[in-house]
Amino acid sequence: MSAATQADKRISGYERNAMSVSDLIRLMSDGAFHSGEALGREVGVSRTAIWKQLRKLEGLGLSVETARGCGYRLLNPPEPLRGADIVANLSRPARQCLKHLFVEDSTGSTNTFVLERFAQGAGHGEVCLAEWQSAGRGRRGRSFYSEWGGNIHFSIGWQFESGVGALEGLSLAVGVIMADLLSERGIDIQLKWPNDLLVSTASGMSKLGGILVEVRGDTSGPCQVVIGIGVNVRLSEKGRAGIEQSVTTLSDLAPDISRNALVSAMIEAHMQMLGRFEETGFTAWHDRWNDYHVYRNRPVQIYQGSTVSEGMAKGVDDTGNLIVSIDGEDKRFAGGEVSLRGRS
Repeated sequence: MSAATQADKRISGYERNAMSVSDLIRLMSDGAFHSGEALGREVGVSRTAIWKQLRKLEGLGLSVETARGCGYRLLNPPEPLRGADIVANLSRPARQCLKHLFVEDSTGSTNTFVLERFAQGAGHGEVCLAEWQSAGRGRRGRSFYSEWGGNIHFSIGWQFESGVGALEGLSLAVGVIMADLLSERGIDIQLKWPNDLLVSTASGMSKLGGILVEVRGDTSGPCQVVIGIGVNVRLSEKGRAGIEQSVTTLSDLAPDISRNALVSAMIEAHMQMLGRFEETGFTAWHDRWNDYHVYRNRPVQIYQGSTVSEGMAKGVDDTGNLIVSIDGEDKRFAGGEVSLRGRS
């Protein structure tokens, strides 16, 4: 069975004989008015059942307009993920590397999904996408806010034979390929060490997305890696208000970008990068990461637990460690140790 066929068949929570909220969203994703009767007829339920499901949409970050005699329509409807379209846009080599594509209506975390696939003896070359996450997470256990269809929740699994030591700088290489993809689409992206995708907006530097790499395995033997990427596509005003930092979205910056087309490009780029990374390490992406570095040659604060240091950020070295000049001495910091903030 092809990856495209599996993508169509493996949609968690989506049953052909029972309506879900996701069914309703997909039917209404055209932005047109639909009567309750027509929607009920499409999915084989009553108008009352449709009305009950419509009431759930606000909690998923979606707004519904009601008009007498016309019915209901979604305001600013999301572009649903379509597995077949995503696979169709891949090159033949990428399709051969892609073992499975899972498109989930909802999941706790796409990273956890792929980690569980590794525990089942699979996972390598597999990609999990989700319309909505209930327990998405970022670096250092931070949560990742989610609205249905409002983000790209993307995780890819890969097995490396050289051990954990060969993975230094992997998350930064991922940052480079994401910055390249977004730059090609007209977004002036910058990278914050070690894993944030930032854009300069009227309110300052705003977060567009982030990267979380999780590793299981031995320091010298085979290890399994899950690369998780979250990108904001659209956010409701309520959603923005609940996030404690300045954020931006693709719909703010480049509303014509197709979510499905970008996911295809992400799969393509990751398949190429992962096949090369074990041979070269981070060296091949080192200079380009420094070119995207938002704080290069700027004053920064380094937070290590309760300790705060101030210095001048330089670039990163060949293993992805951040170099900061503190009191005239160059010091190196690893991603798991510290947090970085700009200083005016």
